[in-house]
Amino acid sequence: MAVTDLLVLITAVVLNRISVIYFPVLFLSTTPVCSLKITVIYIVRDCSVWLTVVFTIDRFIAICCQNFKAKYCTKKMATVVIGIVCTVSCVKNFPWYFVYEPLYLVNGVPWYCNIKLSFYTELAWTAFDWVDRILNPCSPFLIMLILNFLTVRNIVLANKARKRLRLQTIRENQIDPEMESRRKSIILLFTISGSFLLLWMTYVINFLYVRFTNSNYSTGSTGNNPRFILQEGGNMLQLLSCCTNTCIYAATQSKFREEFKNALKYPLKWIIKIFKL
Repeated sequence: MAVTDLLVLITAVVLNRISVIYFPVLFLSTTPVCSLKITVIYIVRDCSVWLTVVFTIDRFIAICCQNFKAKYCTKKMATVVIGIVCTVSCVKNFPWYFVYEPLYLVNGVPWYCNIKLSFYTELAWTAFDWVDRILNPCSPFLIMLILNFLTVRNIVLANKARKRLRLQTIRENQIDPEMESRRKSIILLFTISGSFLLLWMTYVINFLYVRFTNSNYSTGSTGNNPRFILQEGGNMLQLLSCCTNTCIYAATQSKFREEFKNALKYPLKWIIKIFKL
């Protein structure tokens, strides 16, 4: 998850956004490279989202399906699943390379990427666009929402049983570390589902607007155009979504927070030692 999130930042933000803004005539802006770059962005984006889904499934099995835990939650199975997700993402997004045509021809060299008109009119491309949005983000959100709901339900039922047992032997107002840990798990699950829904919502709204109004995706960089703002806002938020899940999972781990604090304190300790000398 961390690797694919980093690849999203490198490909979609650094190579596709920053490079085009500050180096508009770089070879990365030629049409063949531009098409390849966009295809890679879709691949790593899908990998990032679906690895989060797979992680959610893995956690659901570990908590709610104890009979399958020993068989499924293994390093070997994780390696196989990661390989399948990456392979399917490559195959599924390969057609994006053929969606674009040159925006300009300068001395016979094609520059930039412009979506072909056939992408909006041909049935095959329309079906491909719908399948792409169904597989990401609609299906991942539904899967995560259902599994997180079932996981929370399982935790709540376990909490009720634990409370009944503890009330027989321990005072009611005593803090239970296990219950506190489960409460944090519930907050984490709802945070993941909620952030995914909110950050992808604008992207989906823009897609539905394009398809149901028979309009085109916005091109150029007209900051005063509401359509451009909607589209680029959706792109920005969905890229942010691909990077937040790993941060949320890591930030909720006490060991990670402790190591992060140590990393921040380490240079300060050296500075203090230097001044003492």
